[in-house]
Amino acid sequence: MTIEDTIDFGYQKVPVAEKQQRVAEVFHSVAARYDLMNDLMSMGIHRLWKRFTIELSGVRKGHSVLDIAGGTGDLTTLFSKLVGPQGNVVLADINASMLQVGRDRLLDRGVADNIEFVQANAECLPFPDNHFDCVSIAFGLRNVTNKQAALESMLRVLKPGGRLLVLEFSKPTNPLLSKLYDQYSFSALPFMGRMVTQDADSYRYLAESIRMHPDQQTLAGMMTEAGYEQVKYHNFTGGIVALHRGIKP
Repeated sequence: MTIEDTIDFGYQKVPVAEKQQRVAEVFHSVAARYDLMNDLMSMGIHRLWKRFTIELSGVRKGHSVLDIAGGTGDLTTLFSKLVGPQGNVVLADINASMLQVGRDRLLDRGVADNIEFVQANAECLPFPDNHFDCVSIAFGLRNVTNKQAALESMLRVLKPGGRLLVLEFSKPTNPLLSKLYDQYSFSALPFMGRMVTQDADSYRYLAESIRMHPDQQTLAGMMTEAGYEQVKYHNFTGGIVALHRGIKP
């Protein structure tokens, strides 16, 4: 096996064909406690990051939105309120367990009237060209096997003038913060994972996957290469998280 045949799975190198299944196993394991762990890991700040994402989306009544890796539906719920009965939101996730948790949660809340649920791979989205006013992917791009292919697939389904929003863990801009964040990620996260989900390994992988994800400038370059214009990013919490935005010409 050559280096070209392998890809990062956290700090491991695995065959390209295996990564999707390995990521699926991680999220099958954590799906039931995913929301609780998000609140614990970020001390609830992830909700503020997502609200800022919504504010920059430009989404309004009647729009069509695709929320990729939508998981348990946080962004989908907010988008659903914005687009109203005349619009629609598609919650898409490659992982059946996450999709089921999100579907059940939104149905229980009674907010699914204008929402569709689709199991889909971000690299080859099963939607028509020029279909959505906005595409979002929050904390999901780092788990995609071929990120460039996914960015190109998202561009294809966007309408001209439509926006892509990528909310993802990134690289802290302060060296001291970066050191403290590393200590937290590789000590506290696996510990919380073991206590809450009985699965430390999945949260160790998630910490490693954050470190292997492209930094702010690199991801912006990938988006430009995929064909997006006016690519910009906003750092949150000292660069621990970044929101990238690009426009389809």
